[in-house]
Amino acid sequence: MSGRERESNRRVCQYSAVTAPELSFMLRMSLLHQLPNLLTLLRIGAVPVLILFLYEGRYGAALVVFVIAGITDGLDGWIAKRYDAVTRLGSILDPLADKMLIVSTYVMLVVSGDIPFWLLLLIGFRDLGIIGGVLVLQWVHGEVRMQPSLVSKLNTFLQISLVVLIMLERVELLALTPLTDAVLWLVVATTLASAFHYVYFWVLRSSDAAA
Repeated sequence: MSGRERESNRRVCQYSAVTAPELSFMLRMSLLHQLPNLLTLLRIGAVPVLILFLYEGRYGAALVVFVIAGITDGLDGWIAKRYDAVTRLGSILDPLADKMLIVSTYVMLVVSGDIPFWLLLLIGFRDLGIIGGVLVLQWVHGEVRMQPSLVSKLNTFLQISLVVLIMLERVELLALTPLTDAVLWLVVATTLASAFHYVYFWVLRSSDAAA
């Protein structure tokens, strides 16, 4: 018997030794490991649908899509951590999906006149500045591990809250204009604060490297 035949027989014996419950468990775990990335891809696929609804002025439908996308964002992260399904692909796709969702929504809300253009510019320049800063640090110091700060997480929450409040007003479910205006300015404040925080991190990181 050749070596290839012996290896084939060994694998057959291994698989035949797996019981039906064990095989079922293995399949469920395999699906769970793929589910976070599938949910992230679903969120990316929701972006053009959301843009279409906003373009047509269907704010109720857009709100439903936006909320579902937000739920999948939290769900895929929980599943990935709970079942140790964090992957490199997921770590790239997840923030990309979030940015695509937020930026596309803000662009459409600028087009419809619901938020000022300068707010979109402020958020966009901050994000581009963060990306540029990380790339420079990686080029100078090698791999850089950055975790979102508390103020950055608060900023993301406020950006999402602003979108939800605007859509609720447009479908006439709530009329909370003073609250919406207050959240808008909180978005401005936390955007600037998070930008200064990352600049501080870069300066501190460079100082430590120089020392």
